[in-house]
Amino acid sequence: MSGCEVCPRRCGVDRDGEGRGVCGMGSLPTVARAAPHFGEEPCISGTRGSGAIFFSGCSLKCVFCQNREISADCFGRELSVADLRAVMERLVAEGVHNINLVNPTHFVPAIARALETPLGVPVVYNTGGYDCVESLRLLEGKVDIYLPDLKYLGPDRAKRYSAAADYPTVAIAAIDEMVRQVGKPQFDAEGMLRRGVIVRHLVLPGGLADTKQVIDHLADRYADGGILVSLMSQYTPCRLQDGYPELARRLTTREYTRAVEHLQMRGITAGYTQGIASATPDEIPAFDLTGIEKTE
Repeated sequence: MSGCEVCPRRCGVDRDGEGRGVCGMGSLPTVARAAPHFGEEPCISGTRGSGAIFFSGCSLKCVFCQNREISADCFGRELSVADLRAVMERLVAEGVHNINLVNPTHFVPAIARALETPLGVPVVYNTGGYDCVESLRLLEGKVDIYLPDLKYLGPDRAKRYSAAADYPTVAIAAIDEMVRQVGKPQFDAEGMLRRGVIVRHLVLPGGLADTKQVIDHLADRYADGGILVSLMSQYTPCRLQDGYPELARRLTTREYTRAVEHLQMRGITAGYTQGIASATPDEIPAFDLTGIEKTE
């Protein structure tokens, strides 16, 4: 991956050699956990769990990231493309509803190779939304469900909290590409999502104005019901970096209630909301190399 341009940072590092990109990773996928996961939206987790593969490293630098152990500290085990495929197939054999690629942005070329042959279950691309359209096109026909964040529409907040002032324009273009690829949501007889886009937005403390902007954008751009919206209340400051006192508290019930009211006022009914009790560090999985024992 000489002169890497996989993510919007376009850092130009030779990740095939000793170089490490802004993401902190080489070109081969590094994974911290691969196991059934029940913490996604009901149409993703279902009763048998989503086969979640948690990738290490990240091209975003979110100060409130709950997965800092793997996103910033880069804990995990490097896998070959063949080993990654074997992990996917093992999870499918265990009966998961889908394969859920969590934070995969910086490993798209390797993931695309691992997915050259269909797995027989939907593939979920679970991302912070900071994705290049060119990289997403490598996944066309290989990914069935896109699960992006739309974190902010204000460049100042995107710069302060994720070190990416261009995040809003990048994420908007990426979500448009995702919708183009997979179309409107399609469910099976059990209510499980088989194809489509769920856009997530995490309501931040003091961020109601930005949340309303995000909701307005989604309501205007996808008025035809082209997406599902997941409005999340689960923010917790348990791993917040120093220097951001405005984020050093949990969301209030009133803040989230007002966000839900705005969602309803804009006519967005297809999707999910959360109870305020979801804001707990107990929901963070253990990043302990579960499910990625080395292939001999």
